[in-house]
Amino acid sequence: MQRLSINQIINKIKAEETFHAVSDDYSFTLKIDSYVHYVCGAVHDGHQFRKELWDNCLHTEYERWYEEDPETKNMVASHPIVIAGLDSRFEYDLNRAPETAIYIDAWGKQLWKNPLPEAQKQKSLDKHANFYKVVKALIHTIETKFGVCVVYDMHSYNWKRWDREVPTWNLGTANVDNERFGLDIETWRQSLSELELPHGIQSTSKINDTFQGNGYFLKFITQNFKNTLVLATEIAKIYCDEYDYNMYPEVVAAVEEQLKTRLVTHANAFYKAHR
Repeated sequence: MQRLSINQIINKIKAEETFHAVSDDYSFTLKIDSYVHYVCGAVHDGHQFRKELWDNCLHTEYERWYEEDPETKNMVASHPIVIAGLDSRFEYDLNRAPETAIYIDAWGKQLWKNPLPEAQKQKSLDKHANFYKVVKALIHTIETKFGVCVVYDMHSYNWKRWDREVPTWNLGTANVDNERFGLDIETWRQSLSELELPHGIQSTSKINDTFQGNGYFLKFITQNFKNTLVLATEIAKIYCDEYDYNMYPEVVAAVEEQLKTRLVTHANAFYKAHR
């Protein structure tokens, strides 16, 4: 893996070079093994939280981890193009617009002991802006090359906090063209429902049941690129104990192994239908 500046990353994308890179501020990674018609994203995978913020933060490391989406990058790690955040959403949230990307409070609890100095805010917002410069260059290159693109926007959610039965997988589609892409959405939902998971875990899947797909990553791409479908794909945290802070690597591995084929099959069908 190379450490590259934002301009170096963008220039490599424009030249259609393959590479594995971390941004020079260590805020995100991008792997391109080959240029294909689909992208995997994991914007909430990161857990880094820069040290100058520690003493001012009221949330514990566990409280931050609880609201992050650990292992979502690993679930799609085998695919040719993967972009993933390294920083915690508590530093700045890549799935929110810049004006709301820095939390004042989080899930009902004040985040900072004292308001953040402007310089610290700007450092976070610069990371946010750089990420989206790369996203824009990446999707532009793929859409130009193939005519269409499909983005698998991977997230997870805390299913135990719900007081009703919730699905293993939720697709949020409120901000995409359901008339044009409805069949693609349904076939992805159906494919996810067919995963075989360890310990008798049922792989149920629904559309707009727990979340509706209101994230900025989806909206940014959808608003800038008319031939790209972003599939906001949320897995319930059946791959860990969200209260005991334990990971279940065998569940992560099962998801990753089956998405190697299911995701590619879906992406290829999408390309065949819309190119």
